[in-house]
Parts: sequence; C-alpha cells; structure tokens
Amino acid sequence: MVQVLFVCLGNICRSPMAEAVLRQKIKDKGLSEQLVVDSAGTGDWHIGKPPHEGTRGILDNQGISYSGMKARQLHPDDFQQFTYIVCMDRSNESNVMNWEGASSKTSTVIRFMSLLPEESVEDVPDPYHTGNFDEVYRLVSSGCSKLLERIVQEQHLLTTM
Repeated sequence: MVQVLFVCLGNICRSPMAEAVLRQKIKDKGLSEQLVVDSAGTGDWHIGKPPHEGTRGILDNQGISYSGMKARQLHPDDFQQFTYIVCMDRSNESNVMNWEGASSKTSTVIRFMSLLPEESVEDVPDPYHTGNFDEVYRLVSSGCSKLLERIVQEQHLLTTM
C-alpha cells in the first residue's frame, strides 16, 4: 500500500485541498485499493477542525468530497508510515526535514511545486493569507495529476480506468 501525506502549516487550506483532490484522482483511476492519502500541519492550532471554508467552497464547486477530514499535526511516526510526504512550501519542507523522527525517515519528501517546474512560483501560496483559493486549486489539481503519474510509474501501479 502506497501512502501519501500532504503537509502545510495549519492543515486547513492547502494540504486538505490536495488530500481531497488526490483522493478523487485516485478514485477516478481505480487506484483506491493501492493508495491512501492523508494530510497534516506543522502547527497545532487547528487540530480537529474541518477544512477552511474557502477550501470547502472550492471542493464543493468541483464536486470533490472532504467528508470526515479534520486537521491534525505531523507526528514522528508519519516518517515511517508514509511513502511520500509532500510539502506545500519551502518553509513546510524545512520544518518537516527538521521534525522529530525525520532523521529515521523512510519517506520520500517532495516540495509540491517541484512537480510543476513550468510554474513561476516555488511555493503553493497560502490562501489563508492571500484568499486566492482558485489559484491554489489550479496548482493543486495540476500538481496532483503529476504526482499521481509519478507514483504510478515509481511504484509500478496498475490503473483500472
């Protein structure tokens, strides 16, 4: 079982959006039995809260479920549990690499925007501060497609669709 963890700061905007989008793409490709997706934040102030209303609005408009999603904080066990840890920006990536448990990681850590080298930004902008959930969704949707292609190729997964 391949497991993917998206990480942002508070786990209410970017990482849950990416989690929901990738789950939908996995379902559409018939890979639900082979891939599991989750998200977490490096901060602890939103633990237990649902995704931000802006994230929920975009996902509702796209017909993508976020049912049952609640913010959680990154845990040292995540470094052994997840195959891929995908960080939404450079600050998250730095925090993840310095997190307790990171030194014994078996996960591959990826900065999300490295999946989209054609884009002019290095980080997925935080819509909690910018309010631009449409732009974040555009990047997340495109990047999740590239990430899924990479995972299918690297893990030799067979799609049924």
